[in-house]
Amino acid sequence: MLEKFCNSTFWNSSFLDSPEVDLPLCFEQTVLVWIPLGFLWLLAPWQFLYVYRSRTKKSSITKLYLTKQVLVGFLLILAVIDLALALTEDTGQATVPAVRYTNPSLYLGTWILVLLIQHSRRWCIQKDSWFLSVFWILSILCGTFQFQTLIRTLLRGSNPNLAYSCVFLICYTLQILVLILSAFSEKNDSSKHPSTTASFLSSITFSWYDSIVLKGFKKPLTLEDIWDIDEETKTKTLVSRFEKYMAGELQKARQAFQKRQQKNSQWNPGARLHGLDKNQSQSQDVLVLEETKKNKKKSEATKDFPKSWLVKALFKTFYVILLKSFLLKLVYDILMFLNPQLLKLLISFANDHDIYLWTGYLYSILFFAVALIQSVCLQYYFKLCFMLGMKVRTTITASVYKKALTLSNQARKQYTIGETVNLMSVDSQKLMDVTNFIHLLWSNVLQICLSIYFLWAELGPSVLAGVGVMVLLIPINGVIATKNRAIQVKNMKYKDNRLKIMNEVLSGIKILKYFAWEPSFQNQVHDLRKKELRNLLTFGQLQSVMIFLLYLTPVLVSVITFSVYVLVDSNNILDAEKAFTSITLFNILRFPMSMLPMIVSTMLQASVSVERLEKYLGGDDLDTSAIRHDCNFDKAVQFSEASFTWDHNSEVTIQDVNLDIMPGQLVAVVGTVGSGKSSLMSAMLGEMENVHGHITVKGINLSGGQKQRISLARATYQNSDIYILDDPLSAVDAHVGKHIFNKVLGPSGLLKGKTRLLVTHSIHFLPQVDEIVVLGNGIIVEKGSYSTLLAKKGLFAKNLKTFIKQTGPKDEPTVNEDSEEDDYGLMPSVEEIPEDVASLSMKRENSLHRTFSRSSRSSSRRLKPLKDLKTRNVNILKEEEEPVKGQKLIKKEFIQTGKVKFSIYLKYLQAIGWCSIFFIIFGFVLHSVSFIGSNLWLSAWTRDSKTFNSTNYPASQRDLRVGVYGALGLAQGIFVLIANLWSVYGSVHAASTLHRQLLNNILRVPMSFFDTTPTGRIVNRFAGDISTVDDTLPTSLRSWILCFLGIISTLVMICLATPVFIIVIVPLGIIYVSVQIFYVATSRQLRRLDSVTRSPIYSHFSETVSGLSVIRAFEHQERFLKHNEMVTDTNQKCVFSWITSNRWLAVRLELIGNLIVFFSSLMMVIYRDTLSGDTVGFVLSNALSITQTLNWLVRMTSEIETNIVAVERINEYINVENEAPWVTDKRPPEGWPSKGEIQFSNYQVRYRPELDLVLKGITCDIKSTEKIGVVGRTGAGKSSLTNSLFRILEAAGGQITIDGVDIASIGLHDLREKLTIIPQDPILFSGSLRMNLDPFNNYSDEEIWKALELAHLKSFVDGLQAGLSYEVTEGGDNLSIGQRQLLCLARALLQKSKILIMDEATAAVDLETDRLIQTTIQTEFSHCTTITIAHRLHTIMDSDKVMVLDNGKIVEYGSPEELLKNTGPFYFMAQEAGIENTNCTAF
Repeated sequence: MLEKFCNSTFWNSSFLDSPEVDLPLCFEQTVLVWIPLGFLWLLAPWQFLYVYRSRTKKSSITKLYLTKQVLVGFLLILAVIDLALALTEDTGQATVPAVRYTNPSLYLGTWILVLLIQHSRRWCIQKDSWFLSVFWILSILCGTFQFQTLIRTLLRGSNPNLAYSCVFLICYTLQILVLILSAFSEKNDSSKHPSTTASFLSSITFSWYDSIVLKGFKKPLTLEDIWDIDEETKTKTLVSRFEKYMAGELQKARQAFQKRQQKNSQWNPGARLHGLDKNQSQSQDVLVLEETKKNKKKSEATKDFPKSWLVKALFKTFYVILLKSFLLKLVYDILMFLNPQLLKLLISFANDHDIYLWTGYLYSILFFAVALIQSVCLQYYFKLCFMLGMKVRTTITASVYKKALTLSNQARKQYTIGETVNLMSVDSQKLMDVTNFIHLLWSNVLQICLSIYFLWAELGPSVLAGVGVMVLLIPINGVIATKNRAIQVKNMKYKDNRLKIMNEVLSGIKILKYFAWEPSFQNQVHDLRKKELRNLLTFGQLQSVMIFLLYLTPVLVSVITFSVYVLVDSNNILDAEKAFTSITLFNILRFPMSMLPMIVSTMLQASVSVERLEKYLGGDDLDTSAIRHDCNFDKAVQFSEASFTWDHNSEVTIQDVNLDIMPGQLVAVVGTVGSGKSSLMSAMLGEMENVHGHITVKGINLSGGQKQRISLARATYQNSDIYILDDPLSAVDAHVGKHIFNKVLGPSGLLKGKTRLLVTHSIHFLPQVDEIVVLGNGIIVEKGSYSTLLAKKGLFAKNLKTFIKQTGPKDEPTVNEDSEEDDYGLMPSVEEIPEDVASLSMKRENSLHRTFSRSSRSSSRRLKPLKDLKTRNVNILKEEEEPVKGQKLIKKEFIQTGKVKFSIYLKYLQAIGWCSIFFIIFGFVLHSVSFIGSNLWLSAWTRDSKTFNSTNYPASQRDLRVGVYGALGLAQGIFVLIANLWSVYGSVHAASTLHRQLLNNILRVPMSFFDTTPTGRIVNRFAGDISTVDDTLPTSLRSWILCFLGIISTLVMICLATPVFIIVIVPLGIIYVSVQIFYVATSRQLRRLDSVTRSPIYSHFSETVSGLSVIRAFEHQERFLKHNEMVTDTNQKCVFSWITSNRWLAVRLELIGNLIVFFSSLMMVIYRDTLSGDTVGFVLSNALSITQTLNWLVRMTSEIETNIVAVERINEYINVENEAPWVTDKRPPEGWPSKGEIQFSNYQVRYRPELDLVLKGITCDIKSTEKIGVVGRTGAGKSSLTNSLFRILEAAGGQITIDGVDIASIGLHDLREKLTIIPQDPILFSGSLRMNLDPFNNYSDEEIWKALELAHLKSFVDGLQAGLSYEVTEGGDNLSIGQRQLLCLARALLQKSKILIMDEATAAVDLETDRLIQTTIQTEFSHCTTITIAHRLHTIMDSDKVMVLDNGKIVEYGSPEELLKNTGPFYFMAQEAGIENTNCTAF
């Protein structure tokens, strides 16, 4: 029928059976024309539907659009001409075949359709339609055959229809032009992101990304250079889609959970959780026991929760991406098995010279085409998978954040901030890793099945031997992997311990320096590090064995399979086709075999993360239903029988409270510590669990003010109806407190007329409030105005009386070191020990009240100091600006840019050791040589099939072939093993060296470094960077060497076979290197930006969790959510850019790899007369594997560049300048200091070179055993004096001599060991009590017990089960502050040095402890020279001399009696404090 249609032959196979191959003209004019047209017409309706659905506003007409429309218009005209020619040709002599009418008619319709489609795309963001591009490509490919037939006819000079030929040629050229134009992208005004407007060809080659790569090559990229992500990928869009599905799935899971619970309760009716009795004795041991009980119960209670919903919800959210990537992977996997078949055909082509040459060219082109389609599919698949991973991570991160804002307190208690941050960082990362490779689960199985099927077709049942070996090796690998995991878990523990100690060392570095304890802690860290490195070594050795097996597997498998194949049957002869096809198939098989166990283990890890996330995201939300908001309510707040608790398993904190607060009232809430004042406030804010009753609030504007002034200001400017103020005056001194009360909170303050609930201890403000509520144990004890309560003579009045009675002239304010005010910012202190805490706090407030009334009397005297205060504050601010600037600079410098210096690589290689490096490289080179050898041998072996036939193949020859091939294979594995083991030793040595250098240096840097560098940043060097040097860098380096040598050996083999190939390699090599140079610069910077933009996500999160109650009180959840979305999106755009840059690179490298395959196959065809089939197989089977290796090499280069930054950052801290040496040649005399005489001569000091002097020429003599008190306002230089004695600060001029020895002339440890300090904040380290007192084991147990007895701690330590071995937790958290302070005293008692410096602790200890410390010091240190930095005057009134400092100078120095006689600064201070003479020092 078609023959009639064309008037010529449609198909005849004889056309193909000739060296000059051609297709029948009828076939070209029908089938090859209709394929592209059919494709277009079939898909056109979908195209229009898509345009209709996704239409936006019509965009303006561009030159590109016009050009394309004009060209298609020309095509339309040509179709009309063609039709006219066909009609005019019909002169009646010979019938014109029907095809001559139908084709132009079809084309006419088609070009009109194309014009319509192109026009309709004006309404789309992406102007270029993928399917039009595919149509042009198909049309041009199918037209090629007609084109070459036409050219041949013209060349032969036979008589073609010239007009028809011209029309066809012009038409063909125009189509090529349109295709070229389709490659260009049209920009769109509304879209910022070029990927959304990129054309089809630009999309599949990622060419739209060129501009960023170019920019990144020219200069380091910044965040501004990177495009924002499109709306689809933004956090907000992702989360809202996910939440829609999450709600449904969680609902189902909760129903299933309830069913489970009902079933369980039927089986186990007695199971119930008991609340812990909060009022149990609070001794430390009981607490610890309670904690373990609590944990046990907690784990029982929280075992079950709604499960198995998260994966379903995620699947529903992202199923489209999953489906697309599934299809791409399927196409790729199927095409992968075409390569071995094409290779087989090419080998048979090389062996059989009767096959026509064009067949070879066709195979080469097919090779290239298959590889090209594979590359596009694979890269697009990868892009989709990584995008999916990124989206999943973002969704999880944002959902966890959102959940944190609404999680109930009970659910929140189960997680520390660290654990919650882990959900965001670690668990979401695990899910991301799984989603990246999710398709490998089915793809690996498919690849394994197909490989075995094709191998069976080649070699028959002998394949089972090889596959059997592979299967046998899986459990061996599994065992090693399990062992490795166990080692890693153990190592994580060591790492955690090491970092814990490092954290403590850095937090307490000042104490270490004061006591010269650095060596002890250095050894502790080194010991842990040794264990860690020992594990690292074992891990590396096992890893090397795994790699050895991985390399041995394909060799072993091919040796065994070929041997079995040859030995089973004498008719089986190994020829090139079988051998090289099989090897290619075994290479394909190697990947899924090694990946499958890895995927399974990643899945298992992820399943743990999924459970943790399900538990968190499915937790209960805060229930605020007990808080009612009523705008028409006559009271501001009403508590009705309200009972609230923090946790349903514990006792009620607020009990049956009935309280009415009228609008505009100022209500003070007072009571003892722990009476439930803050809980009452939290209950109003909806932060507590309701037991019964409720709270009605008028209006909805609540403002909570925490304790600092900033929060107070923040609350004030909210302009709310009701203000909840939780003790905002406790953190400020009396002066500022009064100011705040009068100007802000009080009857005439800013907030007058607003409803205010004020929790306070400041009794002197109470007369001014409208109502006072007295709480005790969560119950309202009394309420009423100040006068009413006094008249009542209840608890409030009684406490007030006791308080007033007890206060006498001995009470005096203190100087609060931490407050930002000066000495007049008087914090009260109370010497008597009151009966209960309530009276203590009342007493304190009263003393303040009195101070104020007194200070108002002497106001004339006060004017000058206040003026001073202002000017001095300004100076302080100026002084502080500098360091702040410095800090900012350090932060900025933190993002390294540009190339890593070569010296850093040398530093790392040097740490490995040059000898090791030589042997490592030598081992890898030998591996490559044996690899080439085994390939050449195999090629020689397959040549035997031509020399011998199956009957006369000598057994000795066969055995020789099998034996040598096996030996070479074994050699490959052994050389890899040796090189790997050596590199493991080398890299562990490097890791050890770098850590040792880093630690030794950090412990020797001056204090100023720690003042300007955040601890986190230093810890990061010991955590992240050391971890990179331990694990990631060595692996990258090994992979890089292997890849590099692998590529070299492949190229060497190709060139051995066809030396002409060198001509092709050179230009391809140049392109390869330049692509790599371009890419690495961009990639490196994107990785840096990724890590820099990721940390704000976590830090913002931990800040949110810590300040949650404030965020909820101000109802600013939305703002914080928005901020979280913003920082997440900033990070997403870096990740997206990085994913794209990887794909951009991979597409280009794969093209180079594909060209290598294409050209090598082309060479095989061109030089087939000089080459045999075995050479062809040998060259091409290696060329096929080069694409992935090329890709991997660049990836590894970039990886090394990224990871070597860790060495750069470690090196930066190895080279920080040190303080003076610990020990010098000049040692102080034996028994120094024997007297304890201290002389300051014109001593000057500054904190850092760029700052002003803090001590400005101090000169004084302190005699042996003198007791000196140092006083002065904040910033006067008191602490600097201490730091100078210990040489924490080095002199800027003058000197200090102790017993005639200039302290600057001896080593730091010689000096610091001989001085004793009782520091202001008692810092302890985790470890035993004994270690905290005597880290070097210098003292016997008796001496330690004696010191504990003197420090009044013996009975406490005796009572502990472990005694001196009692484990102190991090920062000493399991001891009270008083106990910590006493331990510091015990430290000082042990040291027994002649000079004691006491930085007196302010509010750290209660009065009893304070008295004990003072008594002990007076008796035990009577033979010492004592310098006391005083914050409370009474502690130094019995000193021999008092030194008054101001602005870095001594303004007064003499005995307290003398100083009280002169009307100087000390006299005024004493008067302020109510001290008339030196006898007012009752303890």
